[in-house]
Amino acid sequence: MTRPPRVGLAGWRLPGDHFGAVELARGAGTEGLQLDLGGPGRGPWLDAAGTVDRLREDSARHGVRLLGVAGNTLNDIGLHAPQGSQDALRVRRVLIRVLDTALALGTPLAFVPSFRRSAIEDTGDLRRTAAVLAWAAREAEARGLLLANENGLRPQHARALAEEVAAPSFRLLLDTYNPRAAGVDVLALIETTHEWIAPQVHLKDGTNGVVAEEPLGDGDGQVWEALAALRATGCALDALVLENDYRDGDTRRLSLDVERVRAHAARMDASGARTRS
Repeated sequence: MTRPPRVGLAGWRLPGDHFGAVELARGAGTEGLQLDLGGPGRGPWLDAAGTVDRLREDSARHGVRLLGVAGNTLNDIGLHAPQGSQDALRVRRVLIRVLDTALALGTPLAFVPSFRRSAIEDTGDLRRTAAVLAWAAREAEARGLLLANENGLRPQHARALAEEVAAPSFRLLLDTYNPRAAGVDVLALIETTHEWIAPQVHLKDGTNGVVAEEPLGDGDGQVWEALAALRATGCALDALVLENDYRDGDTRRLSLDVERVRAHAARMDASGARTRS
């Protein structure tokens, strides 16, 4: 029998620091946690001395699997910085730190975003992004990791990026609401790119393209429809990661979202069982 996906949290959307996130994830009844590398304006560095060892110990004690490491600071640098520039050198150094930290923490996934200064606006951006991701994907493969990229591209351009990277260790990280915020149909995106979708998916919701604080499923993000579409394509999902904003410390809203995800997953499992019988 296939194990249902873990329910996890994104550490950068929680109050407190890396260490508090592990305990909070356990208290919320979730089994997994993604963490951010950190950096200026983004909290302490995840690879600071002693941090990795403590997090490994905390995750083992609380029974929370460390799922992945994000390099969100790349949004402040520019993933597609011109080759040979100082920013391009910084990008590669950050990518190595993300990959090495993911390996040290025992996570299966490292991922990097393409928003703000890393946003892919034209063909040149796409080609430079694909080149650096192809290099990073080879580095990830050497460490036994998957490397994923999250972006706001339209379906055909997201597929073009994956085909341009052309690496077996490369994936596209799906967020259920960021496409909506970028004016992209998430169901069309899934249909076009499902071969490359990473086994961990971000769940969030909002209204009129703006990520807000309503519970999952109460916005216009088609959260449940997206999960159904993923299931229909045969995507193997390892984790459903809640990425609504819980930094205000409202644990009631967090608990409600966890309950909704579990209830939906149970309904899907029951539906699948009836279909197979």
